[in-house]
Amino acid sequence: QVQLVESGGGLVQAGGSHDLSCAVTGSILRVYTMAWYRQAPGQQRELVAQITRGGVENYRDSVKGRFTISRDNVLNIVYLMMHSLRPEDTAVYYCNADVQETDREGYEPYWGQGTQVTVFS
Repeated sequence: QVQLVESGGGLVQAGGSHDLSCAVTGSILRVYTMAWYRQAPGQQRELVAQITRGGVENYRDSVKGRFTISRDNVLNIVYLMMHSLRPEDTAVYYCNADVQETDREGYEPYWGQGTQVTVFS
């Protein structure tokens, strides 16, 4: 059973920094693309940043230059370092990973449970 366990949510003052992490656990053969999504109240879930197994990063325009995604391919952990936070960054942040389990061919997408980040001014 694959699980994604997020940590690091909390309250942050506008202009501040905050880090999130997400560990992928279970019977894992390989973790492919990992990503962070977020969903604000009344809004659709949106992609924040993603990183391939080879380290290619992609960001939504509103976080470019402020957020950095990184990963550890040995520990199967993905990080999101957030700087210059704004109230509009307030959302539930979800970890996502494409995971190939040890007894299966191909990969399946898995989601974390979500962690709340609230930015106050």
